[in-house]
Amino acid sequence: MSRRMITAMGFGLVVVLAIIMGSSFLLSLLLRFTSLTEQSLTWVILGLSILALFIGGMVSGKKGKEKGWILGAGTGLLFSVVVFLVQYLGYQVQFDPEQYLYHLGYLLASALGGVMGVNLSSHKH
Repeated sequence: MSRRMITAMGFGLVVVLAIIMGSSFLLSLLLRFTSLTEQSLTWVILGLSILALFIGGMVSGKKGKEKGWILGAGTGLLFSVVVFLVQYLGYQVQFDPEQYLYHLGYLLASALGGVMGVNLSSHKH
């Protein structure tokens, strides 16, 4: 794997984490200052997560300029590893089957974003 690919996936991961942290902050404000419950936001959270991974995949594909599906999938895989490490090392909880399905969806969204990102990038060197 080339240095450019690793850098592109790193940029994509940073974008994913920034979007997720920002949306988590906004959702926590909604939960605190409104009568909304966590259960009422389940689909919103899932949609925002998929969107964040798609955008992160696009960033990595645009930055890498080629092999977008690999860059996007790598970004999604890096995100899943970070989540697993935080969950396992921080809370001693492993992924359950439902989480594996979520992370498979994240991986696919990120790979699709990577393909879109390569197509949006200018192919001029």
